[in-house]
Amino acid sequence: MNEIIEEFGRPTWLSFPVIAARLLFAALLGAAIGFEREWRNRPAGLRTHIMVCVAAATFAVLTIEIVHAPMFGRDSIAVDPIRVVEAVTAGVAFLAAGTIMFSRGEVQGLTTGAGMWLAGAVGVACGLGLWQIAAFGTVMVLVVLGLMHTLEERLGIAEDKKDTAEKKAAARRAAPRDT
Repeated sequence: MNEIIEEFGRPTWLSFPVIAARLLFAALLGAAIGFEREWRNRPAGLRTHIMVCVAAATFAVLTIEIVHAPMFGRDSIAVDPIRVVEAVTAGVAFLAAGTIMFSRGEVQGLTTGAGMWLAGAVGVACGLGLWQIAAFGTVMVLVVLGLMHTLEERLGIAEDKKDTAEKKAAARRAAPRDT
């Protein structure tokens, strides 16, 4: 039983408050990106972006911990930090691809997929403690999403030409009625 207690009490290279702060910051930035998507009624919103961002941050923190773990001798480990970026990118790309749809001759969900990809990058930055990069990347994407949406609406080229309610109303009108 003592071995199990010791296992859960194993010290980490990063202090727990630092790990918690990094993961919480990732959740906050993921929420900012996800809120914008949620606000625009997109398929992947607040919870999805938070989970992507926190998962990526967790993988980054795990990478730091693995490199410094005593169970891996320095001679037996080849450090390549790009591998965590590749793994997160591949995993998020799989999720993002699921949000992209081709319907009635139009591709939908690309911006949401790109947002999920960025949430993964922001999460990796948070997990590695690169807070300024994570924050600036989040601010940039929120500015781009907000400004570009406004510009597209003014030019009449907005991706979401119809309000979600209008789409639902049109679908109801087109549906066969039971009489």
